[in-house]
Amino acid sequence: MELIDTHTHLADEAFAGEEDAAVERAVAAGVKQMLLPDTGPGDRANIFSLAARHPGILHPMVGLYPGHVGENWKDDVDSFSSWLDKGAVAVGEIGLDYHYTKENAQLQKEAFKAQLEIARDRGLPVNIHLRDAVEDFFAVMEECRGMKLRGNLHAFSGSAELFGRMSRYGEWYAGIGGVVTFKNARIAAELLNIPAERLLLETDAPYLTPVPFRGTRNESAYIPLIAEKIADIKGVPAERIADITTANAKRLFSI
Repeated sequence: MELIDTHTHLADEAFAGEEDAAVERAVAAGVKQMLLPDTGPGDRANIFSLAARHPGILHPMVGLYPGHVGENWKDDVDSFSSWLDKGAVAVGEIGLDYHYTKENAQLQKEAFKAQLEIARDRGLPVNIHLRDAVEDFFAVMEECRGMKLRGNLHAFSGSAELFGRMSRYGEWYAGIGGVVTFKNARIAAELLNIPAERLLLETDAPYLTPVPFRGTRNESAYIPLIAEKIADIKGVPAERIADITTANAKRLFSI
């Protein structure tokens, strides 16, 4: 099977000194390409350095994570252009996150919209982080309805109804990760009503490790476990899920 991990934080300190070995394990497991989300200026040099060491396998994104949005967010976003020119395949991960605080909600919405505008201007897809901010998220999307945006909802664990609502805004996909393997995970049931043609595979490594490795560091080599679980839910061969999600990722991110 050929698989793609559409969201792995390989530049995270959890992989320090082991990045190349993690890539080798992933490739050996059939995960032929991996996308590296950016969370802010501190990540970018490492992300692009890793991608340069593994051309055609690792693909960088550029984005300002909502949890890192502060008063100086415009300076951070203004620094995008030079990095986007180095071969970024998406703007991400970007979005809204009110889980810990809503004190900077207005700044988050402004930064999110500005980054959507950059994606529009560059013709790039977006990689979305959304947590506890659904209505404000859709309010921003409504403001941007005419931008012809496309992308994916990373670490999707919402309802099929919510995904259907998102689909009104263009070409959108749901990124499914290790949570789908957890006991009583809600997303497992919701997947019955989301077409495989709208799914992507991801790990969000080093986080959200799938069963049976839950509790340890996650990595891209575990993507086959996620594909197999989705296949079991859908009642189709794992190879079928691999083929569909790989085609989806290649089409969305032009890789």
